[in-house]
Amino acid sequence: MDPSPAFIQEAYARTSQEVAERLGSDPADGLNDREVALRRQRYGPNEVPQAGAKTPWQIFLDQWKDPIILILVSAAILAYLFTDTWEAAAILVVVAFSVAIGFFMERQAYRTLETLRILGQARTRVRRSGKITEARAADLVPGDLVVVGPGDLVPADLRLCRAEQLSVKESVLTGESAPVFKRDVILPAGTPLIQRKNMLYKGTVVLTGSGCGLVVGTAADTEFGKIQALAVSAEPPRTPLEKKLRRLSLRLIWLTLFLALAIAGIGYLRGVGLVATIETGMALAIAAIPEGLPIVATIALAQGMLRLARRQVVVKNLEAVQTLGATDVILTDKTGTLTEDALRVHRLLLDTGGDEPEEIAPEAMRDALIARPDAFPAILLQAGVLCNNADPSDSTGSGDSIERALLGFAIEHGYSVSEMREAHPEMWELPFDPGRKYMATVHQKEEGYITFVKGAFETLAEHCPQVMNGQGVRPFAPGDAWSEAVSSLASKGLRTLAFASRTTPAMPHPDEVLQGLVLLGVVGFLDPPRTDVRPVFDIYRKAGIHVVMVTGDHPDTARRIAEEVGLLPASDPNAPVVTGTDLTGTLYQTDGVRVFARVLPEQKLDLVSHYQQQGHIVGMIGDGINDVPALKKADIGIATGLRGTEAAREASDVILKNDSFGAIECAIRQGRVVFANIRHFVVYLLSCNLAEILVVGVAALASLPAPLLPMQILFLNLVTDVFPALALGLGKGEKGIMEQPPRDPALPVLERADWVRTLVFGLGISAAVLGVVMYSGLVLHLPAQAINNLAFNTLVMAQLLHVFNLPGKSLLRGSNEVTRNPYIWGALMFSAGVTALAYYVPPLARVLELDPVSPGLWHLPLAFSLVFLVVLQAGKELRNRPGRSERHSSC
Repeated sequence: MDPSPAFIQEAYARTSQEVAERLGSDPADGLNDREVALRRQRYGPNEVPQAGAKTPWQIFLDQWKDPIILILVSAAILAYLFTDTWEAAAILVVVAFSVAIGFFMERQAYRTLETLRILGQARTRVRRSGKITEARAADLVPGDLVVVGPGDLVPADLRLCRAEQLSVKESVLTGESAPVFKRDVILPAGTPLIQRKNMLYKGTVVLTGSGCGLVVGTAADTEFGKIQALAVSAEPPRTPLEKKLRRLSLRLIWLTLFLALAIAGIGYLRGVGLVATIETGMALAIAAIPEGLPIVATIALAQGMLRLARRQVVVKNLEAVQTLGATDVILTDKTGTLTEDALRVHRLLLDTGGDEPEEIAPEAMRDALIARPDAFPAILLQAGVLCNNADPSDSTGSGDSIERALLGFAIEHGYSVSEMREAHPEMWELPFDPGRKYMATVHQKEEGYITFVKGAFETLAEHCPQVMNGQGVRPFAPGDAWSEAVSSLASKGLRTLAFASRTTPAMPHPDEVLQGLVLLGVVGFLDPPRTDVRPVFDIYRKAGIHVVMVTGDHPDTARRIAEEVGLLPASDPNAPVVTGTDLTGTLYQTDGVRVFARVLPEQKLDLVSHYQQQGHIVGMIGDGINDVPALKKADIGIATGLRGTEAAREASDVILKNDSFGAIECAIRQGRVVFANIRHFVVYLLSCNLAEILVVGVAALASLPAPLLPMQILFLNLVTDVFPALALGLGKGEKGIMEQPPRDPALPVLERADWVRTLVFGLGISAAVLGVVMYSGLVLHLPAQAINNLAFNTLVMAQLLHVFNLPGKSLLRGSNEVTRNPYIWGALMFSAGVTALAYYVPPLARVLELDPVSPGLWHLPLAFSLVFLVVLQAGKELRNRPGRSERHSSC
């Protein structure tokens, strides 16, 4: 891969035209597709290797760092030193098999995560061959012409060609939090990075205005990439779930080492050889330690992420999947999440000379617009086009939905956006600000200048001493008639926006922009509610999840939409809708409140903090740059993928690629399923391992024939533990999982009830195996080898059948999440097949000391393992009888 060409360096010291020429690009049309493809081959992707990323070789070497593997290798060395070559070779085969399983499972997890990382990559708007299209930021090449706007994450180092009121937050590079205003100027060579006003740098965030720039640095050649490259070798921190599992494993290690040493000591006192004693002790320790926990947990989380990706939900980190399952409060915006975000101009409020404004349908204006294209009401349409940053050539659907609707309204009525903008060039702009609640632009006209302002009616009305109508202008005093008319539009679910103008002979100062305005009218935009939202709210109520709408819209608009989607009852007009002005001083009386309107960005952050202080796990849905603080503060930040800004997507944990509110329910469901699966396979592994310890320990204390030999324990640990546990981790979950309350994330992986289940299951499996041992020895008087083989087969069958004990629903009640899991059946057949194969592979049979079981005795392992299953299923059925709680009904 070639480094970036030298002529890209110090682009700030050259004109944008010169930079374009040296890059072989066009500052107006950008590159063509053929040239982009050639440059992508030459320079590679625009991305820096991720911190903590592992190569296959590193994954392989990491398997040998596992203390369990080191213990096994030590056992093999001891066996070889004591001239037991077959035993040593067998242990090494087990080591190789264990390493191979760990390698392929972890490799698969990394491949899944890499797939998801690509899905969640940032996208950007780029002009190629004169047309604006959307592309992955990773696909940018030097010479590309990138278009930026508010909320965009700058995807590469850019030399500006055009900047209109463009301000950028560069704290990621400079540490300075104040906005930096950018413009297309030439700077002297050697200008410090912090003073380069004509450059945009990768990783910074566009706050206001718009512009475009040529890519002069990609990947590691960007300023941000040089810093990021320093962290490539850094080890990623462990997630909270990994820490919990690690703590659990460490506690089990100490406990089982004690038990293993005690049992080995008893065996030695009974006259068992030193080598056999050491091997038995190590094998028991290995059997009791669930070394597969971390990797199976990773696989389960990664598979959960992949399932969500298929539903257009990209989860950016493993821990977010688990946290989703514990979420009990969701703060959501209205537009595009609860509504279609398909805005159209639906109604206009205009002054017609009477005491009240008149509500007019757009189609009723058509004749008036054609007859008087330069007079009222055409000037309202003109204001919508000029006080507007949307690009009519942008086919990506990005940008503000209201601005796109205004352009569409003008085009539908025969106006040319480009001709209108050329005839009235913009001189300067005050970008929209949530605090000001308005946007203003100043344009040159034949005689003087005209200012257009758009914003909330209540903000503009008090600055408009006059109102325009078909006869000219007349005095205007905002009163109840106009306020009621605007509220009427909002109560019908319309978003409202007021427009005003002012003509002056000289260019006005920004501080004078609100002086002497003439009200042009109010436009109502219809954004219908999404049809898929109401059923989701019903699911959330059953799941104990509290949904709160937080919007900057008019309170009446918010109420109407909330009623239509089922968030507020339509039968209760007194259901509270709290406005931002009510959230002052007494933050925050939120009990029973489901709708907040006219809310400022900082108030969204306060609301997130307030719910968290009350002990809730908060999910925050946002799309704009002003939502970034709240997205970062929330336990789960959820960004919309279609209409959201790159800054919001970067700050979030979850990206909704299709902006579907129902997809969030899917994500929460999957989060709950994943944690339930993790709990299932942890209980499964621990109970199986506990059974092995108990079987060997009780047999040693009771002087019974050895039910399990060291190599048999290792074989069981690999075959009947790992594969069923992995299959449990891939289950789709029980059907009623969204009818349970959210899980407390502060609780450990296993609660008290789970430990009780583990003990009961372990005792049950042990009883089945010890029952076979005593029956075959005391009743049938079989030799020790036959007793051992029967015990081994009973344990295999009991552990495989044990997977059906994990769900809360008994088998007598029909299918459940385990019986419907195809991976379970595959794991059972594979494990049973490998066990059967062990009898027909002479070296393996010799190492495991397996002899063919007499056909007349095969019913014993099957009978005792089935008794174990039936007894536990009957106990579960009794616990699930009517009148008993089903929260812990899994025993």
